[in-house]
Amino acid sequence: MTRERIISGEQRDEREEQSNWALRPRSLDEWVGQRATIEQLKIALDAAKQRGEPLEHVLMDGPPGLGKTTLAHVIAEELGVADGIRVTSGPAIVKQGELMSTLTNLREGDILFVDEIHRLNKVVEEFLYPAMEDFRVDYTIEGGVGGRTVNFKLARFTLIGATTRAGMLTAAMRDRFGLRYHLDFYDPPELEEIIRRSAARLGVEYDEDALHAIAERARGTPRVANRLLKRMRDYAQVRAQGRITKIVVDQALKIEEIDHAGLDRLDRSYLAALIETYKGGPAGIEAIAATMGQARDTLEDMVEPFLLQRRLITRTRQGRCATRAAYEHLGLTVPTDVEKKNSDDQESLF
Repeated sequence: MTRERIISGEQRDEREEQSNWALRPRSLDEWVGQRATIEQLKIALDAAKQRGEPLEHVLMDGPPGLGKTTLAHVIAEELGVADGIRVTSGPAIVKQGELMSTLTNLREGDILFVDEIHRLNKVVEEFLYPAMEDFRVDYTIEGGVGGRTVNFKLARFTLIGATTRAGMLTAAMRDRFGLRYHLDFYDPPELEEIIRRSAARLGVEYDEDALHAIAERARGTPRVANRLLKRMRDYAQVRAQGRITKIVVDQALKIEEIDHAGLDRLDRSYLAALIETYKGGPAGIEAIAATMGQARDTLEDMVEPFLLQRRLITRTRQGRCATRAAYEHLGLTVPTDVEKKNSDDQESLF
C-alpha cells in the first residue's frame, strides 16, 4: 500500500480542505496564473452582469489541484451569489431524485457546481440535458403502469462542471457548455507568487530563495505548493527557529523523499519500472501498473501528467516510453535507441 503523497494534487480530507480556503483567492483580481482563461472569463462575467442574465454553463478541465473548485467559488463571488452555490460531485448523484431536489431549490442566477462531472451515470446525465438547455425537467412521480411524468420549470441557473478527464465526457454533455476552459500547470514564478501570498496569510517567515526552491518542486500545482509550504513551516518550527530557508526546504524535502525536480518515490518507481523492466518502453499502462502493484487510475491521474509535462516520458501508439531525461534523472546510461523510440507516433496527454 502506497503511503499518502504530500505532492499529490488530489484533495484529501475535509479538515485540510477547510484549512486551505483561507489561502485561496477570493476574486479574479487576486488570481495568479491561467491568464488567458481568466481574461476570457472576465469578459463573459462582465457581459452577463451587464445584460442581467445568468452566466452560461461553464466546463473546466485539467489535472487535480489547479484551482477548478476555487474558480467556481470565485465566479459565484463575482456574480454576487456566493451564498447561492450548491456543490456536489458526479459519483455522489446516484439517482434522478437526488438531482431533482437540488435543481428545484436553485434560485434565479444560482450556481450548481458538479466536480468530476464525467462520472455522472448515464441516466442522471440525460436527465440533466433539458435542465441545462431549457431550464426544465421531466420527472416521473410514480413508477409502473400508472406512472405519470410531470414537467417542472426551473429557475435559470449556471452549471459549472469540473473534470480531470475531459475525454471521458460524452459529446452531448460537452456541447451543452457555452464556456469551456482548460487549466494548465503553473510556471514556477506564478507558484512563487502564490506561495508568497500564502506565507503572508500564515504568518510564516521565509527567505526568497526558499520560496523559489518550493515552487520548483511543486509540480506546477498550487495545491501541492501550499501543502509543501505547510510542511516546511512545520519543519522550520521544530528544527529551525521558525524561519523557512533554502537549507530548511532541502532538509525537509529529503525527509519527504522529494527530489530536486519534484519527483517522489512513486514517480521514480514508475520510471524505474518502465526503464528496468520494459527496457524504456514502449509499455502499456496496464503492464506498468501490474508491475508496480498500483491501480491504473492512480498512475494516469497522479503520476503521468507531471512526468509528461517534465518530458520524462512520452505516449506513443505502442505505449509509454522513457525519454533521455528520465535516464539522466535516475543516473542511468542512455541507450542509443532512445531517441528513435520517442520520435515514433507521440501523443499528448491533453
